[in-house]
Order: sequence, then C-alpha cells, then structure tokens
Amino acid sequence: MENLVNPAFWAGKRVFLTGHTGFKGAWLALWLTGMGAQVHGYALPPEHPGSLFERLALGERIARSTLADIRDSAPLHQALQAADPDILFHLAAQALVPAGYRQPVETFAVNVMGTAQVLECARACRALAAIVVVTSDKCYENHEWPWGYRETDPMGGHDPYSASKGAAELVAASYRRSFLAAQGVAVATARAGNVIGGGDNTPSRLVPDALAAFAANTALHLRNPVATRPWQHVLDPLHGYLQLAERLCQPQHGQAWAEGWNFGPQADDALSVETVVGLLAQYWPRPVQWSADPPGTHAHEAQQLRLDCSKARQRLGWRPVWNARAALQRTVEWHLSQAPALDTCRAQLAGFLQDAGQAGNS
Repeated sequence: MENLVNPAFWAGKRVFLTGHTGFKGAWLALWLTGMGAQVHGYALPPEHPGSLFERLALGERIARSTLADIRDSAPLHQALQAADPDILFHLAAQALVPAGYRQPVETFAVNVMGTAQVLECARACRALAAIVVVTSDKCYENHEWPWGYRETDPMGGHDPYSASKGAAELVAASYRRSFLAAQGVAVATARAGNVIGGGDNTPSRLVPDALAAFAANTALHLRNPVATRPWQHVLDPLHGYLQLAERLCQPQHGQAWAEGWNFGPQADDALSVETVVGLLAQYWPRPVQWSADPPGTHAHEAQQLRLDCSKARQRLGWRPVWNARAALQRTVEWHLSQAPALDTCRAQLAGFLQDAGQAGNS
C-alpha cells in the first residue's frame, strides 16, 4: 500500500540513530522501537531540561544510548561496531540559524565534519546496507523564488547554518561516490521543511517560543513575521525517511534510491510566521498577544522558501498526511495534554498512521 511504512520490515532491524536525544530523533526512536527495531542512539546529552528524550525515558527504551560527540572518532567507531547496524540515520546536528551566527565555526564543525566523521566510521560496518543523512530545506542556494526547490537545484546558503547543510549534502555525495556505493551501502540525503510537533522545547524556534509565551501569558515577539516557510508535523518527514530507508535496503536495487530527496508539505502549507502564530492562537484556549520586531533588526534570514516534493510523491509514493493547520492543532493538543508524554506520543502516532492508511486508500 502506498504512503505506509512496513512494520514487518523494521522488526528486528539493527538501527544506528545519531541525534536520538533531539526532538526529531526522539520521535524517530520511539517510532522505530514501536515497530520492533533495535535502536542504538548516539548523541550529545539533551541541551535543554525537560526534553522529549527525557520525558519518554528513551535511554531505557532503546537497545543502547551513547552520549558522546559525533566529531570524536574513537567512541563513534566503537558504538557503531557494537551496534553492527543494518541501517544508519544521521540526524545529529547544530540545527538553528541564530546559533549559526553566534557560533559559525562550531556549526560548520558539527554539521560538515561531524557528517564526514559519521560516514567515515560507517565504512567499517560490515552489515550496513543503507544510510539516510538528514539535512534541511535550507541546503539550497536560496533565490527567494516563489516556486519550490527541486533536488537538482544547486546547494548553497547565505548564513552559516544553511551553508553547513549544503556542505553536508556535498560530503554525503562524495562518500557515496568515492567509497560507500562500492561497498554496497546505499546513501541518500533527506531535506525537510520546518518541523513542528509535541515535545519540542528548543528556544529560538517559533512554535516552542510561541507556546511557552502563551502558557506564561506573556506577549510573544516575532523577529521576522513575513518570513514564509514550509511547515509540517515532525511525523511527516520521518515517515518519508523510513520509507526511503526501506527502498535503500532493496537487494540489488537500493542504489537506485541513493540520492537527494525532498520531504516537505503541500505548496499551500508554506505559511508566514505571523500566519502560523495566528493559527496557534486559534487553537489556544485563552487570548494571547504578540508583536513584531521592525524589519532589519536581526541577522539575515530567507524571506521565502519552498520545496518541490514531486519526486518523493511520484517515485516513493510518499505524500504529507497532515497539513500545516492539522500539524499546528496537534502540537497545541500535545502541549495541553494532561496524559504522560509517552501516551500522548503513541496516541498521536497511531492517529497519524490511521490517517496515512486512509490517504493511501483514497
């Protein structure tokens, strides 16, 4: 059936996941363990208190959790050898544009050389069949076009974070062509939009900042209200990463999928920052306030960015399940839920899969 992950494929698979302590990584680890995969996580400790990783107690739920830096080759090599993975998902990164301006060298070191280190250590893995390197929609050279970027458009980036993601794409392509394809390992890259969802408590991200302000009954200040981004629920791109990994593992045909892929929302889900806040306010049970900083107050950020996901739809059968409005509503519902985080995540994942199945049959 199109647009559905195959749980039977993942049962018993050994999966090495970098970045499992982060927002996206925690959701992916939970999804994988729910399908019976043996997940070996490798990442720095959670940066902020009350992380989703901690709230889900993932350190005890997955097969092994190693808290270390991807740039340190010795512990990374040791962890990979111990896991002997079938599949590797590389999500560990410095993931924020503002942080890239504050710490540009650190951003390049983590996102570029960290990716190179992961791929270099992966060369020694005997059972490895597939690698999915997760970058960002910001990897593209942004011309502020009103249409979506395709996988064949050039890499680039104005700010250090965006440039580091474009460079990580080049690193992955180089390792694919120079080493890993010849070893029978299929390497693909995945580019998603601005992901949102329950459990993200990272400062300097719009939705976590907005919900924190709403909960504290304080006014939210928007640094770039007219910036337009492709907003999507975290489960949608993760769904694409899982489907892509399944294809990469196809005997004798995996290399046909070893390239770059966009996993973004529908075109009409590219919404301005102010529109997103307005929708969040509609779903919030109490009145809220926000204001916008004057133009030019902050460092440069792209004003318009969209992805063309025709390739993933046509070749993988993947398409978004929840539109931006549904994603925002479910994020607010997660935030307001009184149930344990694990129960709320599992319930939302079950609802997502049910909706994905209905979409696949339509």
